[in-house]
Amino acid sequence: MSVQDVIKKSILESEMYNQAISLSTILTIVIDLTVALLMGLLIYYIYKTFYKGVVYSKNFAMTLVGMTVLTCMVTLAISTNIVISLGMVGALSIVRYRTAIKEPLDLMYMFWAITTGITTGASMYILAVLATVIMIVIILIFSKNTGRRKAYIVVVNYDGDETGDEIFRTLGKLKYSVRSKILREDNVEMTLQVNCKMDNLVFAERMRLLKGVKDVALLEFNGEYHG
Repeated sequence: MSVQDVIKKSILESEMYNQAISLSTILTIVIDLTVALLMGLLIYYIYKTFYKGVVYSKNFAMTLVGMTVLTCMVTLAISTNIVISLGMVGALSIVRYRTAIKEPLDLMYMFWAITTGITTGASMYILAVLATVIMIVIILIFSKNTGRRKAYIVVVNYDGDETGDEIFRTLGKLKYSVRSKILREDNVEMTLQVNCKMDNLVFAERMRLLKGVKDVALLEFNGEYHG
């Protein structure tokens, strides 16, 4: 059988010419969409639990669920025959998304939702579950490693060079680096990155009590800067 015969047969046997839907087809659609919904909710929960960004977006988290279900729907549609698959390729190729992704890990969750929708739409439940388990293990491992120590940005306003030396002494053996230093006559605004345990923030209080220090601002740093 030639390629033309295969394409012609696929077109003639497609749902465009045969609108009858069997009970097994309906059952498959319902099961696939249900599994996709459950997997999408699981991805939503994982994203919400392990989110480490600055501002959590509930809308983006809900998008992960909808993306999983919709991708499953598209996979179910294009798996029926070649006519719909070609039509979907043409229709989806003109879609452009221009929303900026602020967190790099959000791309991973989006791709996770899309691939989960594809695998569930193809009724490959074991593959979807195994991939989800592997992803959860990876997230747990890296979240555990990064949770031991935190990076903080400390902004200190003070007067005098001697006060600056005292500020460095209050840090003791903590790992730190100077990110910026702004001089305004006798006033200095210095920005430090300090790496320490989450419960070891006494140094900020010691800085505030130093003579010559006007104020101290402490912020948790979630960036990817390395110097």
